[in-house]
Amino acid sequence: MTRTDGRTPEQLRAWSITPNYLKHPAGSVLISCGNTRVICAATLEDKVPQWMKNQKVSGGWITSEYGMLPSATGERVKREASAGKQSGRTVEIQRLIGRSLRMACDLELLGERTCLIDCDVIDADGGTRCASISGGATALAIACRKNNIPAFKELVAAVSVGVVNGVPMLDLCFEEDSAAEVDMNVVMTSSGKLIEVQGTAEDKPFSRATLNELLDLAEHGLKQIFDMQRTILEQF
Repeated sequence: MTRTDGRTPEQLRAWSITPNYLKHPAGSVLISCGNTRVICAATLEDKVPQWMKNQKVSGGWITSEYGMLPSATGERVKREASAGKQSGRTVEIQRLIGRSLRMACDLELLGERTCLIDCDVIDADGGTRCASISGGATALAIACRKNNIPAFKELVAAVSVGVVNGVPMLDLCFEEDSAAEVDMNVVMTSSGKLIEVQGTAEDKPFSRATLNELLDLAEHGLKQIFDMQRTILEQF
């Protein structure tokens, strides 16, 4: 089955990662997958959250903030700051990014530091959380390498999969995501271990066999993303 953009079901969109996209952060990238583009920046602070001090937790911390520019979609979206609070979707996504990226580092080796990962969506066409995780992990790795911090353990990336018109597909664009009978995001380490699987049946329940097929499809795509990340990190 050929998709609206000409891809085969098991084919990623056109992905690219541009390192050092911003001047000031410790690490930054522009990550593009199809028509989705996200700027990911890693900032290092020589302190940890107060709750870690209160609980006498050693090591460092990694957290994330996620947001979309008002013009990132076809219809302008009001800035959440103007509403005075973040949406539930935004909070969920930035918590997912933070959880995922903490798996990429040894927090003890990070030392008494906080790494803040900012993910700003400038164009959205589906898969923004997956792009944010994949780009955020790359920015985090760059920050650690440039600052000689031996905390980074392994790469982390994420990709979407789903069933559209009865066909399992990799890396859904917005149009496909909106029509999917099954919609899933898979976050994985470069050693092949799962961090998080977010899967939902939108039409009817799906089988274990379909789940396994989607996970295999996600792993196929993630291996390609890991190769892109490794190519970028060879520069540092």
